[in-house]
Amino acid sequence: MESVLTASPGPCAKGRPREFCTDTALAAALRVFWSKGYEGTSLADLTEAMGITRPSLYAAFGNKEALFHKALDLYEQEKLEYMRAALEQPTARGVAETILRGALAMQTSPGEPKGCLGVIATMPCGSEADSVRGEMIARRASSQAALVERFERAKADGDLPAAVDISGLTSYLYALLQGMAVQAGSGAKRDELERMVDTSLAMWPSR
Repeated sequence: MESVLTASPGPCAKGRPREFCTDTALAAALRVFWSKGYEGTSLADLTEAMGITRPSLYAAFGNKEALFHKALDLYEQEKLEYMRAALEQPTARGVAETILRGALAMQTSPGEPKGCLGVIATMPCGSEADSVRGEMIARRASSQAALVERFERAKADGDLPAAVDISGLTSYLYALLQGMAVQAGSGAKRDELERMVDTSLAMWPSR
């Protein structure tokens, strides 16, 4: 693996020049966390993948937890764009389909770690990952709240049946996403997960 120490700073350099590109190093750290989870990732794993020393890691990113938070921000910006696009869909079913198919594409993308960082990073989740788990719960709650609001609008507009439990529907959708992530991380084939998505959408409530 080519060390990012030899990389040209390019657009990554801001302020005092560093000996490495922080953007490249952070992307490498993201892949390690995504592949091994938070507890399963050691500092040695990180420094090897990032091509930097421990002092450089601490100076640029802080400790392991701080680095994970930065990696999670990058993951949300680059890998979860489909979640933002979903909220703009004209129908509730369109929202669900965009989320499920976007998650499927991301979780089974060739050349990328399988599954979802938010699920994999906290499995298993011992005491070391308590603060990380809390952060993941908070972020998921914020995302779910946005979906609840979108589905409530759909219900008010007559796009969803009046009897639908919006909170339950949103929780169901997230349970599907978590299940897909676990299965993808365990080696499930794409066509297996596609059938799960198709079945779930066929059962989607409509007027």
